[in-house]
Amino acid sequence: MQALQLCQLLRLASPALPVGAYSYSQGLEWAIEAGTVHDAASAQAWISDMLQLNLAHYELPLLAALLRAWQADDLAEVQRLNDDYLASRENAELRAETVQMGYSLAQLLGALPELGALGQRQLAGLQRPCWPSLYALAARHWQLDGAAALTAYAWGWLENQLMVLMKALPMGQLAGQLLLSRLLPQLAPLAEQASARPEAAWHNLAPGFALACARHETQYSRLFRS
Repeated sequence: MQALQLCQLLRLASPALPVGAYSYSQGLEWAIEAGTVHDAASAQAWISDMLQLNLAHYELPLLAALLRAWQADDLAEVQRLNDDYLASRENAELRAETVQMGYSLAQLLGALPELGALGQRQLAGLQRPCWPSLYALAARHWQLDGAAALTAYAWGWLENQLMVLMKALPMGQLAGQLLLSRLLPQLAPLAEQASARPEAAWHNLAPGFALACARHETQYSRLFRS
């Protein structure tokens, strides 16, 4: 990977990317409130389950398909995958999260000259864009390696979960880094498997996650939007 591509990959995965990812907990805040997640071991179990059941079997394979569709300039396929992802969001908070982050990334990409005329046309042609669709668009136009883009997507999600733990559990920075060391080895293999997973084998069956996000909508005291 060339230096510029590496920088663009780091940019796309950075918590400083102005899309608001830091304001969402993906149900983890409710799991902490309920006592399901209460220490490093339970946090590892929760996050590992999410990596295996949600990201590995649905979000990452869908992202890989989006990368291929953007590369082929197949806007109809991108729109289908985008709408499928929106339909998979089980409650209002999850749907609002991906729509808001998609909108914010669309505003950013629309202002960046390096996206080019083709990228701007593709961006304008997508209706109701969600976060994975525009992440894939940026990755393709910045000529990022597909496996690296998938791994960085999982890394961004994982890093955000650790930030939630340090704010809401609470978990100290050292404990967070120790937990990260135990979880990091999962990312690259999951990304590699996701690229080869056929659509017939996709699923996002994680009922505990869906219930946590739904319960979070009415949680009395909270730091995060979802």
